[in-house]
Amino acid sequence: MRAWEEISLTLSATADHPSPYAAIDVWATFSHDDGTVLRRPAFHDGGRTWRVRFASPVAHGTWHWQTSANVPDPGLHSGGAFEGGAFEGGAFEGGAGESANPFRRHGFWRMSPGGRSLVHADGTPALLVADTAWALPWRATEDEVLEYARDRAAKGFNAVLLMSMQPDMRATGPRDRSADEGFDVAFEDLPSGRLTQPNYAYFQYLDRLLAILVDHRIVPVLQPVFQGFGWKGLDVAGTVAPPAEYARYCRYLVARYGARPLVYLVGADGAGTEPQIEAGGREIHEADCYGQPTGIHYRPHARATAHQSAPWLDFQWCQTGHGGEHVPERVADMARDTPVKAVANGEPTYERTGGPDVATGWWQGHEAWSNLCAGGAMGVVYGAANIWQWVHRDGEPGHAPYFLVPGGGWREALHAEGSTYVGLVGRILAGLPTTDMQPDWETFIAPRALSVPGKLHIIYQESGGWLPMMQERGTPSAYRIVDPRTGDVLATGRLRPGETLEADPARRPRVIIFQDGEPPRS
Repeated sequence: MRAWEEISLTLSATADHPSPYAAIDVWATFSHDDGTVLRRPAFHDGGRTWRVRFASPVAHGTWHWQTSANVPDPGLHSGGAFEGGAFEGGAFEGGAGESANPFRRHGFWRMSPGGRSLVHADGTPALLVADTAWALPWRATEDEVLEYARDRAAKGFNAVLLMSMQPDMRATGPRDRSADEGFDVAFEDLPSGRLTQPNYAYFQYLDRLLAILVDHRIVPVLQPVFQGFGWKGLDVAGTVAPPAEYARYCRYLVARYGARPLVYLVGADGAGTEPQIEAGGREIHEADCYGQPTGIHYRPHARATAHQSAPWLDFQWCQTGHGGEHVPERVADMARDTPVKAVANGEPTYERTGGPDVATGWWQGHEAWSNLCAGGAMGVVYGAANIWQWVHRDGEPGHAPYFLVPGGGWREALHAEGSTYVGLVGRILAGLPTTDMQPDWETFIAPRALSVPGKLHIIYQESGGWLPMMQERGTPSAYRIVDPRTGDVLATGRLRPGETLEADPARRPRVIIFQDGEPPRS
């Protein structure tokens, strides 16, 4: 097997057990011949079947595995190793091989040494460029997700925000992904606010949907059960489910999906203080041996500081609402909070929500660059009306008119102009040493800038004004000017302290990147 490639072990119980999802705990310990030990939870997958999913961080050596359970069932207590890429009594041997997928070449995302940005497991810098398709897991088909993933990957997106299940307790409709108002069901007892009766067919289908995204280098940002508006505002279970059940479900998500690239959005659209969030965050921290990012996404009127000191918390995301205002100071405030957590605006205004001209086109590009340079070094997030709720068609009933765009459904909304500009952020910054970049207001007279001292300086100018370099602060002298609307390099040169870069005569938006050496290939 190759490094960072998911493999699956199947365990078969020798007897039926009551409440297997809620009562049976199965863990697998993987020991490498270099001394590394990784521990993964198993998950129940119906009947007498449990599965363990694992990804080796290295492409060499041999791993031995051993499972144990809290019941004396010999089928759940097993072990062995892989040899030569094949199962041999429970061991496997890593195999070399390059992959075009950056998550297999460089490893899963984790937090940077300073906690402000993302890096891959091998230290390669990373920037989240996320779309928002909350309802995809219970509304979309495999063919639809393939179409969606191709579009978003081509535009430059590498992540997508998803609710792992339909969270509204009072939502009704046919159990049919393709029907008007239809949706698939993750837990049979969710309408009563409980999480004890999983529908395994739902999660088996979700396996395939998330695999399509990952194959297109799009990381699922997976939220367990929403705490805010949800799908249709019909009483979400994320504030009602017992915290212990919420935590167990978080472990289930780690077990089922955590051996592939993932971000855990343990709380969403609430105050961050809901007891389910802390219970889930602690459980993820305990169960996830890969250290993939875990954080909270807040409602628009919440202060994003809950659990700021918690060891399980990696990032905080604000939400600036749906009114079409640019509020980058929200991100700037969060970037100053201590101890440091990575920050981003997780929900700027959805394109065309609340009206056909709201937050359209370049509004989205300006919003992304403004939030990034205000301190949102974890990355940028985009959203469009009709996509987040996965509207099937023009005029589909059951959706609030405020969130709808006439003239189509999710497919038509893929082509909203603003998504192109947000996707370009990642393409323009690809390969740059962005690790732990921070706002810099001292080197230039410039409204929005980020720097990594001695390595990188990024400046966003809304109107292409003049740019005087005011003092020596280790900024590389070589620069290139990029059009953020196309990604084209407009000019290159060198600038030193005391010198000034002239304004764009047409006063167009521009990004200036100071970095010595050849620009990276995207």
